[in-house]
Amino acid sequence: MRRFARLQRLGTRNSALLPVPSFGNQFRGHAAHAGLPNKDSYWRRVPQWEGVLPEDFLSYRWQVANTVSSGVKLVKFLSVALPSTLATSTNPRLKHIETRDAFIEDAAKGLLAAPMAIRLTPHILSVIDWSAPLDDPIRRQFLPLKSAMVPDHPELTLDSLHEEADSPAPGLVHRYPDKALFLATSICPVYCRFCTRSYAIGASTDTIVKSPQKPSRKRWEVVYQHIERTPALQDIVVSGGDAYYLQPEDVKEIGERLLTIPHIQRIRFASKGLAVAPSRTNDPKDTWTRSFIDLTNLGRELGKQVCLHTHFNHPNEITWVTREAARYLFKEGVIVRNQSVLLKGVNDDVETLGKLIRDLADMNIQPYYVYQCDLVHGIEDLRTPLSTILELEHRLRGTIAGFMMPSFVVDLPGGGGKRLASTYETYDRSSGISTFRAPGLSGEKGSRVYRYFDPAQDMDTAERTPCPIH
Repeated sequence: MRRFARLQRLGTRNSALLPVPSFGNQFRGHAAHAGLPNKDSYWRRVPQWEGVLPEDFLSYRWQVANTVSSGVKLVKFLSVALPSTLATSTNPRLKHIETRDAFIEDAAKGLLAAPMAIRLTPHILSVIDWSAPLDDPIRRQFLPLKSAMVPDHPELTLDSLHEEADSPAPGLVHRYPDKALFLATSICPVYCRFCTRSYAIGASTDTIVKSPQKPSRKRWEVVYQHIERTPALQDIVVSGGDAYYLQPEDVKEIGERLLTIPHIQRIRFASKGLAVAPSRTNDPKDTWTRSFIDLTNLGRELGKQVCLHTHFNHPNEITWVTREAARYLFKEGVIVRNQSVLLKGVNDDVETLGKLIRDLADMNIQPYYVYQCDLVHGIEDLRTPLSTILELEHRLRGTIAGFMMPSFVVDLPGGGGKRLASTYETYDRSSGISTFRAPGLSGEKGSRVYRYFDPAQDMDTAERTPCPIH
């Protein structure tokens, strides 16, 4: 409580805007020709950004300078953004939070209990409805409230997917025969509450001491050498962390080095950047996107594919800025795919998930995966039972063109990898335990049985949840 009071005093005392630099109104892509001042200035719904000009908000430098990246900055932001009284939550655990001060106090306690540090871009902060933040689907993803938290599942482990156990080199997860995951950095533009890699991503918290994979050419060289001497590898995912937080020259270096390896045919750069800071794509003063486009063109010349995998979970994350950025990438020939995570109270209904899939397709972003949420510390309130993802696929398939339908998958605890949710071997809804096999993996991993666990608080309602398959 003393820590909360100190944060609140600092937030109130420093509630003025950061200085707003001007970078001009020269944005590439369709936005440059459409006349930015005539677009919806959605960020002006946030009280402290009412006077921010489009050319400033859409500058990536301004986005970075105004990112909320500490408890002090969060309290400072909330002290201005929140009204004095809040709309009532539908969640019984949150009904007692009726005022600004109560929300801030609960959020401060939530951060102390959360496995992820706080980092929120102005874009993400601008698409949250701060008059009704308790049930807002974007707030739920990034800003924990202590009162909403429920105990972790007893079967949960810190690295539930056993990524570290499947790493022959630091920062290289090699689980599948022909594909590996290159964790090039441990920093992201935002930190999601439900991050699978909460064991490594971001700063250490009060609950978890991290094992980060910081950008290092020495470490990267060990990764390259393993890939070079493993001819079965054809597909590399460059992630972290987030490839958005690699320097443009690092994107070029990593991509070109991988493209020179004869047996590497496909490279996927994983980044949430398009979802959380889309204006960077249209900002000519920032060279990350140009470096990536050049890399995709080089890959095309070599007959190899370089593409971008991004991460949208809710239609409210998408603004006209997002659409302009996606259109620019499409115009430049960049292949973009999306991976969503199924989250309770965010996208676990047919209407929301269906709209997200269609909105992505309309932006020429392929809806690729919908993941069952992994077992992660401090986010049990966000997980859904397996029956939910089965029901959603059952109801959505046939209402959307087949090439737009994502695969609905479970990333199996214990290192079994991705399996279609509908391919479970058994599913005991009374215990909440489902079992899977992973025959595509070699050795013991390919023969063992893997278990996924429904949230403990959902087991008592399992019989009321329809399960249309098997």
